[in-house]
Amino acid sequence: MYDCIVIGAGPGGGATAYHLARRGRSVLVLEKETLPRYKPCGGGIPPVVQEWFDFDFSPVISARVHRIRYTWTLGDVVEAPLDLPEPMWMVRRDEFDQFLVTQAQRQGALLKSGTPVLGISPLPEGWRVQTTCGEFDGRYLVGADGAKGNTARWLGLDKRKITIGGAIEVEIPAPVPQPDTAHFEFGMVKAGYLWNFPKAGCHSIGIGTFGRQKVDLKTPLARYIEGFGLSLAGVTLHGHPLLLWQGNTPLHTRCALLVGESAGIVDPFTAEGIRPSLHTGVLAAQFLDQALGGDEQALAAYTAAVHEYWGEDLKWASRLASVFYRFPELGYRLGIKRPGTTRRMGQLLSGEVRYREVAQRALHRLSPVT
Repeated sequence: MYDCIVIGAGPGGGATAYHLARRGRSVLVLEKETLPRYKPCGGGIPPVVQEWFDFDFSPVISARVHRIRYTWTLGDVVEAPLDLPEPMWMVRRDEFDQFLVTQAQRQGALLKSGTPVLGISPLPEGWRVQTTCGEFDGRYLVGADGAKGNTARWLGLDKRKITIGGAIEVEIPAPVPQPDTAHFEFGMVKAGYLWNFPKAGCHSIGIGTFGRQKVDLKTPLARYIEGFGLSLAGVTLHGHPLLLWQGNTPLHTRCALLVGESAGIVDPFTAEGIRPSLHTGVLAAQFLDQALGGDEQALAAYTAAVHEYWGEDLKWASRLASVFYRFPELGYRLGIKRPGTTRRMGQLLSGEVRYREVAQRALHRLSPVT
């Protein structure tokens, strides 16, 4: 019997496995795809995550972003430096996820990729996990299988307060004229934005919507791509849902917990998900180690810790998103075009400031109109 079975080898699962194995615990990671596997994702990560690990992520940083370029319906351009001590990272998720789980393997974790999970069943002390490659037993279970995973439902933790958004992303191999600049477009999609992030030798272009209504994503995406002199011809579109945080809910149950997007810890304003996934994975390992050591309240303490760190912050992110995406042109004019906004957003993503401070000021500026 393993100390812990982690379902999913994304950032949350990889971080959990790494820190648990580093503590000497026996860990099995089950991943349905064969690694490395393509994962649609913008791939932006603030360098602050390096503080949570004792190995260097440099081998999988595809690009470093120093500047942001915003547009409203491809015009009304705003360019600004991030003005941070370290530039934002851009990564390819196939490379990043495999690199992270490889670090976990070096600490002693076992990976079984190409192993879809078919179901779970409780044991007197733990869980039995049924897969296409047989059954595996673990004292604890971690759901890290993202927006499309079944683990939350199997554990009875699927009543999360979330909004289901959607995104489409493509990678187009082509020279990147501004390899240190990330692009954002706010006027072409309702309740969302488009992006073009630089990566080594290619453009990572996508569109996301964070509202409750279905929106045509392909038409504005094609138009946006054409604005860079590129084309969708012959390019594969990758669509995926987004589980955006809308409120605190229990993230644990008997001998099990959820991390990352499985837990719904995704920023409802920016749709940032990698940093929260990594952080919840770090916390999960800490409290699972305590549970394995005999602390019966450790899993409840994990839920409380995630709520304390992310709950209040994402509550303000949700309030800001509800106003900004309801009046996006106003938000662009009074928010995005405001001097210092880009630096503030960089500080926000890096954890230097919290949403409460940023959102309160932004909502105050918008309040006379809204």
